[in-house]
Amino acid sequence: MKKPRLSKFNDQQIQHGNSDDCSQLKIQSKLISNREKHVTMILSGPLFPVLVKLALPTVGVMFLSAIVSVAETYFVSSLGVDSIAGASLVIPLVMLMIMMSNGGIGGGVSSAVARAIGASDIESAERLAYHATLIGIAFGGLFTLVLLVFGRPIYASLGGTGDALQQALLYSDILFGSATINWVYILLQSALRGAGNVKVPALITLGNVLACLLLSPVLILGLLGTPKLGIAGAGYAQLICNAASLLLIIGYMRSSSSILRLRRHRIRYHYFKQILAVGLPSSLSAIFSNLSVTAITSVVGVFGVPALAGYGIASRMEYLLIPVMFGFGTAVLTIVGTNIGAGNIKRARQAALLNALFVGAMVELVGLSLAYHPGIWMNLFTSSTDVLFVGEKYLKAVGPVYGMIAFVFAFYFAGQGAGKVFWPITAIFTRFAFAACGSIIVFLYHQNMDVLFSIIAIGALISGMLSTVSFLMFSERSKQIEVQRYENVR
Repeated sequence: MKKPRLSKFNDQQIQHGNSDDCSQLKIQSKLISNREKHVTMILSGPLFPVLVKLALPTVGVMFLSAIVSVAETYFVSSLGVDSIAGASLVIPLVMLMIMMSNGGIGGGVSSAVARAIGASDIESAERLAYHATLIGIAFGGLFTLVLLVFGRPIYASLGGTGDALQQALLYSDILFGSATINWVYILLQSALRGAGNVKVPALITLGNVLACLLLSPVLILGLLGTPKLGIAGAGYAQLICNAASLLLIIGYMRSSSSILRLRRHRIRYHYFKQILAVGLPSSLSAIFSNLSVTAITSVVGVFGVPALAGYGIASRMEYLLIPVMFGFGTAVLTIVGTNIGAGNIKRARQAALLNALFVGAMVELVGLSLAYHPGIWMNLFTSSTDVLFVGEKYLKAVGPVYGMIAFVFAFYFAGQGAGKVFWPITAIFTRFAFAACGSIIVFLYHQNMDVLFSIIAIGALISGMLSTVSFLMFSERSKQIEVQRYENVR
């Protein structure tokens, strides 16, 4: 295992030279010392405490973000049905962008930075952060171009008409017109997390969330003497908060306090390749996940509004569990990537397995509780017997395999950290394939929802098993490589 590089500044050096040089040397020495502490903790600290320490800040702010999303929906709902429908048309594409930037390309950024940090190559880590900024500008610009030019036909194809379509376009043009801000902000967060710094991204996101919670109702409803902007106010609130957050994270990463400095470097294809080799395939997972939800929703809708509402409420629990799976996933990505970079494959393997077992057990406990007592969740939202009937069917079928869904997430992020994403993405595609096939079978052969929900559950089970088996196979190959290296050294 490689040890983190020691500071090149010592006390004797700091004692000589003028006061400005002395001050600069002390700042740099402290920065390098902090960086070494981060890396040492990840490379040799007790695994479970390190995992929890890296995960909890992300889990917390993601839960708050989910609450803000619900609150914003409530504020928009006061504007009428057309505004609600318009926002509903835009949200799937917003979620696609967030999932691609956070879990897709962002995963590639975190993985590449973590492996560079583990190899004690801080120069490459900083170059990767700069190239991540350029990638964010490019992908943000692509989303802006596509949605500004083709927004109307896209939202019309999703069922938008009349005033609802106009509201969707108004909201979309603001959100996606500033997509570059969102992309760069998220990718810089990913770079910091890859370097082991989860505190600063969490604090900046917390500020973003609280600011949006205060600003959204003011701009949407025209409070405190401001003009009532309606659904546009929701878009402008996000734009302002994201722009402020981007300035904060850039300011921090250009300061002497950051363990990963952001500055201009010569553009090199090699760094783009390191990020996108993991990031682009990982982005497919976001596409598959969105397509799965779309396919299931479209078929459930055939059974009527109560069925759609029941499925929507029941499946919402999975979204509520995403902060836990994502937070621990990004933590294990950093641990695996850093240890892989340092050549400590055994510890990387242990971290991946520990995370999968812990998060899987936690999520499975929730799933089993809901399968046996679905009313715990469903009764919070409705008293309609028709809605409850469908929701309970879904939770009884899918709840028992929630742990397998967690396994897919856990090994997916571990695979990103190792730079090996083929099998994790194959597992995600398998789940999508079952959801799509189930939807087609129910639609073409007029089967009931029991069949659909059973096929969804089988898909989750098989994808979880595939993730686990592929991880164990990769671990076995890694052991053989370690043994071979040891013998070659001897």
